[in-house]
Amino acid sequence: MAVYGIDLGTTYSCIACVDDVGRPTVLRNLEGSDTTPSVVYFESADGTVVGQSAKDAAVVDPDAVVQLIKRDMGEAVTREFHGRSFTPEEISARVLRKLADDARISGGHEVRDVVITVPAYFGIAERDATRKAGEIAGLRVLDVVAEPIAAALDYGALGAGADGADRAILVYDLGGGTFDTTVLTLRGTELKVVCTDGAKELGGADWDDRLVLHLVDAFRTRFPDAGDPLADPQTETQLRKDAEEAKKALSFRGSYTVRVMHQGLVEPVELTQELIEELTRDLLDRTLDLTRRTVELAQERGVERFDDVLLVGGATKMPAVARRLREEFGFDPKLHNPDLAVARGASLYALDRALYVINSGEVSAEEAPQVPDTGRITHQPYTISTVASRGYGIQVWDPDLEREYVTHLVHANDTLPVAVVQDFYTVRAGQRKVHIKVMEQAGAVESDELGHNTVVADGELDIPPGKPDRWPIQCEFTLDTSGLLTVVATERETGERLTLTVRIGGMTEEAVEEARISLTKERIA
Repeated sequence: MAVYGIDLGTTYSCIACVDDVGRPTVLRNLEGSDTTPSVVYFESADGTVVGQSAKDAAVVDPDAVVQLIKRDMGEAVTREFHGRSFTPEEISARVLRKLADDARISGGHEVRDVVITVPAYFGIAERDATRKAGEIAGLRVLDVVAEPIAAALDYGALGAGADGADRAILVYDLGGGTFDTTVLTLRGTELKVVCTDGAKELGGADWDDRLVLHLVDAFRTRFPDAGDPLADPQTETQLRKDAEEAKKALSFRGSYTVRVMHQGLVEPVELTQELIEELTRDLLDRTLDLTRRTVELAQERGVERFDDVLLVGGATKMPAVARRLREEFGFDPKLHNPDLAVARGASLYALDRALYVINSGEVSAEEAPQVPDTGRITHQPYTISTVASRGYGIQVWDPDLEREYVTHLVHANDTLPVAVVQDFYTVRAGQRKVHIKVMEQAGAVESDELGHNTVVADGELDIPPGKPDRWPIQCEFTLDTSGLLTVVATERETGERLTLTVRIGGMTEEAVEEARISLTKERIA
Protein backbone atom coordinates (compact mmCIF):
# COMPACT_ATOMS: atom_id res chain seq x y z
CA MET A 1 0.00 0.00 0.00
CA ALA A 2 1.18 3.53 -0.77
CA VAL A 3 -0.14 7.07 -1.12
CA TYR A 4 -0.41 8.73 -4.51
CA GLY A 5 -0.27 12.10 -6.20
CA ILE A 6 -2.48 12.73 -9.21
CA ASP A 7 -2.11 15.50 -11.77
CA LEU A 8 -5.66 15.70 -13.13
CA GLY A 9 -4.92 17.67 -16.27
CA THR A 10 -7.13 19.27 -18.90
CA THR A 11 -5.65 17.23 -21.74
CA TYR A 12 -3.39 14.67 -20.01
CA SER A 13 -3.27 13.21 -16.50
CA CYS A 14 -0.59 11.41 -14.52
CA ILE A 15 -0.23 9.44 -11.26
CA ALA A 16 2.85 8.99 -9.08
CA CYS A 17 3.84 7.59 -5.69
CA VAL A 18 6.87 7.75 -3.41
CA ASP A 19 8.85 4.53 -3.72
CA ASP A 20 10.52 2.49 -0.98
CA VAL A 21 13.63 4.69 -0.98
CA GLY A 22 11.73 7.97 -0.87
CA ARG A 23 11.82 8.94 -4.55
CA PRO A 24 8.72 10.23 -6.36
CA THR A 25 8.00 7.77 -9.16
CA VAL A 26 5.51 8.02 -12.01
CA LEU A 27 3.43 4.89 -12.63
CA ARG A 28 2.82 4.11 -16.27
CA ASN A 29 -0.60 3.19 -17.59
CA LEU A 30 -1.40 -0.16 -19.19
CA GLU A 31 -0.52 1.29 -22.59
CA GLY A 32 3.03 1.91 -21.34
CA SER A 33 2.79 5.72 -21.20
CA ASP A 34 3.62 8.05 -18.32
CA THR A 35 0.57 10.19 -19.07
CA THR A 36 -3.03 9.34 -19.93
CA PRO A 37 -5.23 11.52 -22.15
CA SER A 38 -8.02 13.07 -20.05
CA VAL A 39 -10.57 11.86 -22.57
CA VAL A 40 -13.70 9.80 -21.85
CA TYR A 41 -15.64 7.79 -24.45
CA PHE A 42 -19.14 6.76 -23.37
CA GLU A 43 -19.12 3.66 -25.53
CA SER A 44 -22.26 2.07 -24.06
CA ALA A 45 -24.66 2.44 -21.14
CA ASP A 46 -22.47 0.24 -18.93
CA GLY A 47 -19.04 0.66 -20.49
CA THR A 48 -16.65 3.62 -20.67
CA VAL A 49 -13.29 3.94 -22.39
CA VAL A 50 -10.69 6.37 -21.01
CA GLY A 51 -7.35 7.54 -22.37
CA GLN A 52 -5.72 7.09 -25.75
CA SER A 53 -8.37 4.67 -27.02
CA ALA A 54 -11.04 7.22 -26.13
CA LYS A 55 -9.10 9.90 -27.95
CA ASP A 56 -8.86 7.68 -31.02
CA ALA A 57 -12.60 6.97 -30.81
CA ALA A 58 -13.31 10.69 -31.05
CA VAL A 59 -12.51 10.53 -34.77
CA VAL A 60 -15.26 7.98 -35.51
CA ASP A 61 -17.78 8.72 -32.73
CA PRO A 62 -17.15 12.34 -31.65
CA ASP A 63 -20.57 12.91 -30.11
CA ALA A 64 -19.89 10.24 -27.47
CA VAL A 65 -16.47 11.56 -26.44
CA VAL A 66 -15.71 14.23 -23.83
CA GLN A 67 -12.47 16.22 -23.84
CA LEU A 68 -11.30 19.27 -21.85
CA ILE A 69 -13.81 18.54 -19.06
CA LYS A 70 -11.53 20.23 -16.52
CA ARG A 71 -12.64 23.58 -17.92
CA ASP A 72 -16.16 22.81 -16.67
CA MET A 73 -15.19 21.83 -13.13
CA GLY A 74 -17.24 23.80 -10.62
CA GLU A 75 -19.90 24.65 -13.20
CA ALA A 76 -23.50 23.43 -12.91
CA VAL A 77 -23.52 21.77 -16.35
CA THR A 78 -24.13 18.22 -17.53
CA ARG A 79 -23.51 16.07 -20.61
CA GLU A 80 -26.05 13.53 -21.89
CA PHE A 81 -25.10 9.99 -22.93
CA HIS A 82 -27.26 6.87 -23.33
CA GLY A 83 -30.24 8.52 -21.64
CA ARG A 84 -28.32 9.69 -18.57
CA SER A 85 -26.83 13.00 -17.44
CA PHE A 86 -23.22 13.25 -16.27
CA THR A 87 -21.68 16.12 -14.29
CA PRO A 88 -18.08 17.27 -14.78
CA GLU A 89 -17.26 15.56 -11.47
CA GLU A 90 -18.60 12.23 -12.73
CA ILE A 91 -16.73 12.49 -16.02
CA SER A 92 -13.46 13.43 -14.31
CA ALA A 93 -14.00 10.54 -11.89
CA ARG A 94 -13.70 8.14 -14.80
CA VAL A 95 -10.28 9.56 -15.66
CA LEU A 96 -9.24 9.17 -12.02
CA ARG A 97 -10.58 5.63 -11.91
CA LYS A 98 -8.56 4.69 -15.00
CA LEU A 99 -5.40 6.15 -13.45
CA ALA A 100 -5.99 4.32 -10.17
CA ASP A 101 -6.81 0.98 -11.81
CA ASP A 102 -3.74 1.09 -14.04
CA ALA A 103 -1.51 2.14 -11.12
CA ARG A 104 -2.83 -0.75 -9.06
CA ILE A 105 -1.90 -3.21 -11.80
CA SER A 106 1.49 -1.68 -12.61
CA GLY A 107 2.47 -0.92 -9.02
CA GLY A 108 0.98 -3.94 -7.32
CA HIS A 109 -0.87 -2.00 -4.60
CA GLU A 110 -4.44 -0.84 -4.13
CA VAL A 111 -4.84 2.89 -4.76
CA ARG A 112 -6.89 4.56 -2.04
CA ASP A 113 -5.25 7.63 -0.46
CA VAL A 114 -4.45 10.43 -2.91
CA VAL A 115 -3.68 14.10 -3.31
CA ILE A 116 -5.10 15.67 -6.48
CA THR A 117 -3.72 18.86 -8.01
CA VAL A 118 -5.59 21.90 -9.31
CA PRO A 119 -4.50 25.15 -10.99
CA ALA A 120 -3.40 27.74 -8.45
CA TYR A 121 -6.18 30.18 -9.38
CA PHE A 122 -9.01 27.61 -9.00
CA GLY A 123 -11.78 28.94 -6.75
CA ILE A 124 -13.82 27.19 -4.08
CA ALA A 125 -16.28 25.52 -6.47
CA GLU A 126 -13.57 24.09 -8.76
CA ARG A 127 -11.55 22.73 -5.84
CA ASP A 128 -14.63 21.16 -4.28
CA ALA A 129 -15.61 19.59 -7.61
CA THR A 130 -12.12 18.08 -7.92
CA ARG A 131 -12.37 16.56 -4.46
CA LYS A 132 -15.80 15.14 -5.24
CA ALA A 133 -14.51 13.62 -8.49
CA GLY A 134 -11.94 11.73 -6.43
CA GLU A 135 -14.60 10.51 -4.02
CA ILE A 136 -16.81 9.32 -6.89
CA ALA A 137 -13.80 7.38 -8.20
CA GLY A 138 -13.66 5.57 -4.85
CA LEU A 139 -10.56 7.41 -3.64
CA ARG A 140 -9.88 9.00 -0.27
CA VAL A 141 -8.72 12.52 -1.08
CA LEU A 142 -6.21 13.58 1.56
CA ASP A 143 -6.01 17.08 0.09
CA VAL A 144 -6.24 19.17 -3.05
CA VAL A 145 -3.00 21.07 -3.75
CA ALA A 146 -2.10 23.79 -6.25
CA GLU A 147 -0.09 22.61 -9.25
CA PRO A 148 2.81 25.10 -8.86
CA ILE A 149 3.24 24.04 -5.23
CA ALA A 150 3.48 20.42 -6.35
CA ALA A 151 5.99 21.33 -9.07
CA ALA A 152 8.09 23.26 -6.55
CA LEU A 153 8.03 20.32 -4.12
CA ASP A 154 9.35 18.06 -6.87
CA TYR A 155 12.05 20.62 -7.64
CA GLY A 156 12.92 20.79 -3.94
CA ALA A 157 13.21 17.01 -3.86
CA LEU A 158 16.08 17.39 -6.31
CA GLY A 159 17.98 19.48 -3.76
CA ALA A 160 16.83 23.05 -4.45
CA GLY A 161 16.84 25.08 -1.25
CA ALA A 162 18.51 22.29 0.73
CA ASP A 163 21.43 24.56 1.71
CA GLY A 164 19.14 26.53 4.01
CA ALA A 165 19.11 29.65 1.82
CA ASP A 166 15.89 31.06 0.42
CA ARG A 167 15.41 30.42 -3.29
CA ALA A 168 12.91 32.60 -5.11
CA ILE A 169 11.17 30.57 -7.80
CA LEU A 170 8.82 31.58 -10.58
CA VAL A 171 6.68 28.73 -11.89
CA TYR A 172 5.33 29.28 -15.42
CA ASP A 173 2.74 26.53 -15.89
CA LEU A 174 1.23 26.26 -19.37
CA GLY A 175 -0.74 23.04 -19.60
CA GLY A 176 -3.15 21.66 -22.14
CA GLY A 177 -6.05 23.84 -21.10
CA THR A 178 -4.99 26.19 -18.32
CA PHE A 179 -2.23 28.65 -17.46
CA ASP A 180 -0.96 30.01 -14.20
CA THR A 181 2.14 31.71 -12.96
CA THR A 182 3.25 31.62 -9.34
CA VAL A 183 6.09 33.13 -7.33
CA LEU A 184 7.21 31.24 -4.24
CA THR A 185 10.20 30.90 -1.98
CA LEU A 186 11.75 27.58 -1.03
CA ARG A 187 14.07 26.79 1.85
CA GLY A 188 14.52 23.10 2.54
CA THR A 189 11.02 21.84 3.36
CA GLU A 190 9.61 25.34 3.91
CA LEU A 191 7.63 26.67 0.97
CA LYS A 192 5.88 30.04 0.85
CA VAL A 193 3.65 31.21 -1.99
CA VAL A 194 4.18 34.93 -2.57
CA CYS A 195 1.55 35.51 -5.27
CA THR A 196 -0.20 33.77 -8.13
CA ASP A 197 -2.26 34.56 -11.23
CA GLY A 198 -3.72 32.64 -14.13
CA ALA A 199 -6.41 32.01 -16.73
CA LYS A 200 -8.90 29.15 -16.80
CA GLU A 201 -9.10 28.81 -20.58
CA LEU A 202 -5.60 29.40 -21.87
CA GLY A 203 -3.50 26.38 -22.76
CA GLY A 204 -2.13 24.14 -25.46
CA ALA A 205 -5.63 23.33 -26.70
CA ASP A 206 -6.02 26.97 -27.71
CA TRP A 207 -2.83 26.70 -29.79
CA ASP A 208 -4.40 23.63 -31.43
CA ASP A 209 -7.54 25.63 -32.24
CA ARG A 210 -5.50 28.25 -34.11
CA LEU A 211 -3.77 25.55 -36.15
CA VAL A 212 -7.13 23.96 -36.98
CA LEU A 213 -8.47 27.26 -38.31
CA HIS A 214 -5.35 27.72 -40.44
CA LEU A 215 -5.66 24.20 -41.86
CA VAL A 216 -9.32 24.80 -42.70
CA ASP A 217 -8.55 28.14 -44.35
CA ALA A 218 -5.86 26.49 -46.49
CA PHE A 219 -8.24 23.71 -47.53
CA ARG A 220 -11.10 26.08 -48.39
CA THR A 221 -8.76 28.31 -50.39
CA ARG A 222 -7.79 25.28 -52.47
CA PHE A 223 -11.34 23.84 -52.65
CA PRO A 224 -13.81 26.75 -52.21
CA ASP A 225 -16.83 24.64 -53.22
CA ALA A 226 -16.10 21.68 -50.94
CA GLY A 227 -17.93 23.01 -47.89
CA ASP A 228 -16.70 23.66 -44.37
CA PRO A 229 -14.64 20.78 -42.92
CA LEU A 230 -15.61 21.93 -39.41
CA ALA A 231 -19.26 21.21 -40.20
CA ASP A 232 -18.39 17.49 -40.18
CA PRO A 233 -17.75 16.35 -36.57
CA GLN A 234 -15.47 13.51 -37.66
CA THR A 235 -13.37 15.77 -39.87
CA GLU A 236 -13.17 18.38 -37.13
CA THR A 237 -11.99 15.81 -34.58
CA GLN A 238 -9.35 14.49 -36.97
CA LEU A 239 -8.13 18.03 -37.62
CA ARG A 240 -7.77 18.70 -33.90
CA LYS A 241 -5.83 15.48 -33.47
CA ASP A 242 -3.58 16.40 -36.41
CA ALA A 243 -3.09 19.93 -35.05
CA GLU A 244 -1.95 18.63 -31.66
CA GLU A 245 0.51 16.23 -33.30
CA ALA A 246 1.83 19.05 -35.50
CA LYS A 247 2.26 21.38 -32.52
CA LYS A 248 4.26 18.74 -30.64
CA ALA A 249 6.39 17.92 -33.68
CA LEU A 250 7.14 21.59 -34.30
CA SER A 251 8.63 21.83 -30.82
CA PHE A 252 11.70 20.04 -32.17
CA ARG A 253 11.29 20.18 -35.97
CA GLY A 254 11.38 23.11 -38.34
CA SER A 255 8.41 22.02 -40.45
CA TYR A 256 5.56 19.51 -40.47
CA THR A 257 2.95 18.65 -43.11
CA VAL A 258 -0.71 17.89 -42.36
CA ARG A 259 -2.94 16.29 -44.98
CA VAL A 260 -6.41 17.84 -44.68
CA MET A 261 -9.02 15.38 -45.98
CA HIS A 262 -12.68 16.22 -46.54
CA GLN A 263 -15.31 14.91 -48.95
CA GLY A 264 -12.74 12.81 -50.77
CA LEU A 265 -10.44 15.78 -51.33
CA VAL A 266 -6.93 16.13 -49.91
CA GLU A 267 -4.83 19.25 -49.36
CA PRO A 268 -1.30 18.95 -47.92
CA VAL A 269 -0.55 21.95 -45.69
CA GLU A 270 2.98 22.68 -44.55
CA LEU A 271 3.37 24.16 -41.07
CA THR A 272 6.51 25.72 -39.61
CA GLN A 273 7.65 26.93 -36.19
CA GLU A 274 7.57 30.50 -37.49
CA LEU A 275 3.99 30.10 -38.72
CA ILE A 276 2.64 28.66 -35.48
CA GLU A 277 4.30 31.47 -33.55
CA GLU A 278 2.67 34.03 -35.82
CA LEU A 279 -0.77 32.40 -35.52
CA THR A 280 -0.60 32.22 -31.73
CA ARG A 281 1.40 35.30 -30.78
CA ASP A 282 -1.51 36.88 -28.91
CA LEU A 283 -2.00 33.72 -26.82
CA LEU A 284 1.62 33.73 -25.72
CA ASP A 285 1.38 37.48 -25.11
CA ARG A 286 -1.49 36.83 -22.68
CA THR A 287 0.68 34.46 -20.65
CA LEU A 288 3.46 37.05 -20.61
CA ASP A 289 1.06 39.77 -19.45
CA LEU A 290 -0.07 37.55 -16.57
CA THR A 291 3.56 36.75 -15.78
CA ARG A 292 4.45 40.44 -15.80
CA ARG A 293 1.61 41.20 -13.40
CA THR A 294 2.78 38.42 -11.08
CA VAL A 295 6.40 39.59 -11.20
CA GLU A 296 5.39 43.17 -10.39
CA LEU A 297 3.34 42.06 -7.39
CA ALA A 298 6.20 39.84 -6.21
CA GLN A 299 8.54 42.83 -6.41
CA GLU A 300 6.12 44.88 -4.31
CA ARG A 301 6.32 42.07 -1.74
CA GLY A 302 10.10 42.09 -1.62
CA VAL A 303 11.10 39.48 -4.22
CA GLU A 304 13.54 41.40 -6.41
CA ARG A 305 15.07 38.53 -8.38
CA PHE A 306 14.41 34.90 -9.19
CA ASP A 307 16.91 32.13 -8.59
CA ASP A 308 14.95 29.76 -10.80
CA VAL A 309 12.25 30.02 -13.45
CA LEU A 310 10.58 26.64 -13.91
CA LEU A 311 8.64 25.71 -17.03
CA VAL A 312 5.89 23.24 -16.18
CA GLY A 313 3.19 21.77 -18.43
CA GLY A 314 3.52 20.11 -21.81
CA ALA A 315 2.91 23.30 -23.80
CA THR A 316 6.10 24.87 -22.39
CA LYS A 317 8.07 22.61 -24.74
CA MET A 318 7.24 25.03 -27.54
CA PRO A 319 10.52 26.89 -28.26
CA ALA A 320 8.80 30.28 -28.33
CA VAL A 321 7.91 30.05 -24.63
CA ALA A 322 11.47 30.00 -23.28
CA ARG A 323 12.70 32.43 -25.94
CA ARG A 324 10.02 35.05 -25.23
CA LEU A 325 10.58 34.76 -21.46
CA ARG A 326 14.27 35.47 -22.04
CA GLU A 327 13.51 38.39 -24.35
CA GLU A 328 10.81 39.97 -22.17
CA PHE A 329 12.23 39.42 -18.69
CA GLY A 330 15.84 38.31 -19.07
CA PHE A 331 14.97 34.98 -17.46
CA ASP A 332 16.91 31.75 -17.92
CA PRO A 333 13.97 29.33 -17.80
CA LYS A 334 14.39 25.61 -17.15
CA LEU A 335 12.20 22.83 -18.48
CA HIS A 336 11.52 20.92 -15.26
CA ASN A 337 9.91 17.55 -16.02
CA PRO A 338 7.11 19.51 -17.76
CA ASP A 339 4.77 16.53 -18.11
CA LEU A 340 5.53 14.78 -14.81
CA ALA A 341 6.67 17.30 -12.18
CA VAL A 342 3.19 18.06 -10.87
CA ALA A 343 2.25 14.42 -10.25
CA ARG A 344 5.66 13.70 -8.71
CA GLY A 345 5.39 16.67 -6.36
CA ALA A 346 1.82 15.74 -5.48
CA SER A 347 3.03 12.29 -4.40
CA LEU A 348 5.53 13.92 -2.03
CA TYR A 349 2.76 16.07 -0.61
CA ALA A 350 0.53 12.99 -0.31
CA LEU A 351 3.21 11.31 1.82
CA ASP A 352 3.39 14.45 3.96
CA ARG A 353 -0.39 14.54 4.46
CA ALA A 354 -0.52 10.79 5.17
CA LEU A 355 2.13 11.04 7.87
CA TYR A 356 0.26 13.97 9.40
CA VAL A 357 -2.94 11.90 9.57
CA ILE A 358 -1.06 8.94 11.06
CA ASN A 359 0.74 11.02 13.69
CA SER A 360 -2.34 13.03 14.63
CA GLY A 361 -4.30 9.93 15.59
CA GLU A 362 -7.35 11.26 13.72
CA VAL A 363 -8.20 7.81 12.36
CA SER A 364 -7.83 4.24 13.54
CA ALA A 365 -4.84 2.13 12.59
CA GLU A 366 -7.03 0.21 10.14
CA GLU A 367 -8.19 3.41 8.44
CA ALA A 368 -4.83 5.18 8.51
CA PRO A 369 -2.98 5.66 5.21
CA GLN A 370 -0.32 3.07 4.52
CA VAL A 371 3.13 4.44 3.74
CA PRO A 372 6.53 2.79 3.17
CA ASP A 373 8.56 2.37 6.36
CA THR A 374 11.39 4.36 4.79
CA GLY A 375 8.96 7.23 4.23
CA ARG A 376 8.31 7.45 7.96
CA ILE A 377 12.03 7.65 8.67
CA THR A 378 13.35 9.93 5.92
CA HIS A 379 10.50 12.38 5.30
CA GLN A 380 10.82 15.84 6.80
CA PRO A 381 7.41 17.53 7.25
CA TYR A 382 6.60 20.37 4.86
CA THR A 383 5.69 23.83 6.04
CA ILE A 384 3.59 25.44 3.32
CA SER A 385 2.23 28.97 3.33
CA THR A 386 -0.10 29.90 0.50
CA VAL A 387 -2.34 32.74 -0.68
CA ALA A 388 -5.95 33.31 -1.66
CA SER A 389 -6.58 32.52 -5.31
CA ARG A 390 -9.61 34.84 -5.55
CA GLY A 391 -11.11 37.85 -3.82
CA TYR A 392 -14.25 37.50 -1.64
CA GLY A 393 -16.68 40.14 -0.47
CA ILE A 394 -20.23 41.30 0.24
CA GLN A 395 -22.81 42.68 -2.17
CA VAL A 396 -23.87 46.11 -0.89
CA TRP A 397 -26.27 48.92 -1.85
CA ASP A 398 -25.28 52.58 -1.74
CA PRO A 399 -28.49 54.66 -1.41
CA ASP A 400 -26.66 57.89 -2.22
CA LEU A 401 -25.28 56.54 -5.49
CA GLU A 402 -28.28 54.25 -6.02
CA ARG A 403 -25.86 51.52 -7.01
CA GLU A 404 -25.22 47.90 -6.04
CA TYR A 405 -21.62 46.76 -5.98
CA VAL A 406 -19.20 44.40 -4.22
CA THR A 407 -16.98 45.33 -1.29
CA HIS A 408 -14.12 42.83 -1.09
CA LEU A 409 -12.87 41.88 2.36
CA VAL A 410 -10.47 39.16 1.26
CA HIS A 411 -8.31 39.95 -1.76
CA ALA A 412 -6.56 37.69 -4.24
CA ASN A 413 -3.03 36.90 -3.03
CA ASP A 414 -3.80 37.67 0.63
CA THR A 415 -1.66 35.35 2.76
CA LEU A 416 -3.64 32.47 4.28
CA PRO A 417 -5.11 31.97 6.78
CA VAL A 418 -6.82 35.35 6.79
CA ALA A 419 -9.63 36.75 8.96
CA VAL A 420 -11.27 40.12 8.28
CA VAL A 421 -14.03 41.87 10.24
CA GLN A 422 -15.99 44.80 8.85
CA ASP A 423 -19.27 46.52 9.72
CA PHE A 424 -22.04 47.03 7.18
CA TYR A 425 -25.24 48.98 7.77
CA THR A 426 -28.96 48.80 7.11
CA VAL A 427 -30.31 51.23 4.52
CA ARG A 428 -33.63 52.27 6.12
CA ALA A 429 -35.25 52.74 9.51
CA GLY A 430 -37.34 49.83 10.75
CA GLN A 431 -35.59 47.34 8.46
CA ARG A 432 -36.32 43.84 9.82
CA LYS A 433 -33.97 41.72 7.71
CA VAL A 434 -30.72 42.00 5.83
CA HIS A 435 -30.04 39.79 2.84
CA ILE A 436 -26.34 38.93 2.79
CA LYS A 437 -24.72 37.77 -0.44
CA VAL A 438 -21.13 36.53 -0.38
CA MET A 439 -19.38 37.13 -3.70
CA GLU A 440 -16.33 35.50 -5.29
CA GLN A 441 -14.15 37.36 -7.79
CA ALA A 442 -14.81 35.85 -11.21
CA GLY A 443 -12.31 37.67 -13.42
CA ALA A 444 -8.54 37.87 -13.37
CA VAL A 445 -8.66 41.37 -11.87
CA GLU A 446 -10.67 42.35 -8.79
CA SER A 447 -13.72 44.46 -9.68
CA ASP A 448 -16.65 45.83 -7.67
CA GLU A 449 -19.04 45.30 -10.60
CA LEU A 450 -21.69 42.66 -9.80
CA GLY A 451 -21.23 41.04 -13.20
CA HIS A 452 -17.54 40.47 -12.47
CA ASN A 453 -18.32 38.42 -9.35
CA THR A 454 -20.23 35.23 -8.56
CA VAL A 455 -22.60 34.55 -5.65
CA VAL A 456 -21.14 31.70 -3.57
CA ALA A 457 -23.29 31.98 -0.43
CA ASP A 458 -26.33 33.91 0.76
CA GLY A 459 -28.72 34.12 3.68
CA GLU A 460 -30.92 36.42 5.77
CA LEU A 461 -30.35 37.85 9.25
CA ASP A 462 -33.18 39.21 11.42
CA ILE A 463 -33.01 42.76 12.82
CA PRO A 464 -34.85 43.76 16.03
CA PRO A 465 -37.86 46.07 15.48
CA GLY A 466 -37.64 49.84 15.77
CA LYS A 467 -34.01 50.28 14.76
CA PRO A 468 -32.86 53.40 12.87
CA ASP A 469 -31.22 53.34 9.48
CA ARG A 470 -27.50 52.57 9.36
CA TRP A 471 -27.92 49.94 12.06
CA PRO A 472 -24.60 48.01 12.15
CA ILE A 473 -24.18 44.39 11.12
CA GLN A 474 -20.76 42.86 11.73
CA CYS A 475 -19.42 40.52 9.04
CA GLU A 476 -16.41 38.29 9.59
CA PHE A 477 -14.69 36.50 6.70
CA THR A 478 -12.31 33.63 7.48
CA LEU A 479 -10.42 31.85 4.71
CA ASP A 480 -8.22 28.98 5.88
CA THR A 481 -5.15 27.43 4.27
CA SER A 482 -7.23 24.83 2.44
CA GLY A 483 -9.33 27.54 0.78
CA LEU A 484 -12.41 26.95 2.98
CA LEU A 485 -14.39 30.18 3.40
CA THR A 486 -16.59 30.85 6.44
CA VAL A 487 -18.68 34.01 6.77
CA VAL A 488 -20.41 34.98 10.02
CA ALA A 489 -22.80 37.94 10.19
CA THR A 490 -23.76 39.17 13.68
CA GLU A 491 -26.52 41.51 14.90
CA ARG A 492 -24.81 42.97 17.95
CA GLU A 493 -27.77 43.85 20.16
CA THR A 494 -29.34 40.39 20.16
CA GLY A 495 -26.16 38.49 19.38
CA GLU A 496 -28.00 36.61 16.64
CA ARG A 497 -25.53 35.09 14.20
CA LEU A 498 -25.85 33.92 10.63
CA THR A 499 -23.14 31.50 9.57
CA LEU A 500 -23.02 31.22 5.81
CA THR A 501 -21.89 28.04 4.16
CA VAL A 502 -20.37 28.56 0.75
CA ARG A 503 -22.83 27.37 -1.84
CA ILE A 504 -20.90 25.09 -4.15
CA GLY A 505 -22.34 24.82 -7.63
CA GLY A 506 -22.25 21.08 -8.11
CA MET A 507 -23.17 17.77 -6.55
CA THR A 508 -24.56 17.12 -3.07
CA GLU A 509 -22.89 14.54 -0.84
CA GLU A 510 -25.83 12.20 -1.47
CA ALA A 511 -25.42 12.57 -5.23
CA VAL A 512 -21.68 11.92 -4.91
CA GLU A 513 -22.31 8.67 -3.03
CA GLU A 514 -24.91 7.58 -5.57
CA ALA A 515 -22.49 8.31 -8.41
CA ARG A 516 -19.72 6.39 -6.62
CA ILE A 517 -21.91 3.30 -6.29
CA SER A 518 -22.99 3.59 -9.92
CA LEU A 519 -19.38 3.80 -11.09
CA THR A 520 -18.46 0.57 -9.28
CA LYS A 521 -20.90 -1.23 -11.57
CA GLU A 522 -19.44 0.26 -14.73
CA ARG A 523 -16.77 -1.29 -16.90
CA ILE A 524 -13.90 1.12 -17.56
CA ALA A 525 -11.23 0.31 -20.12
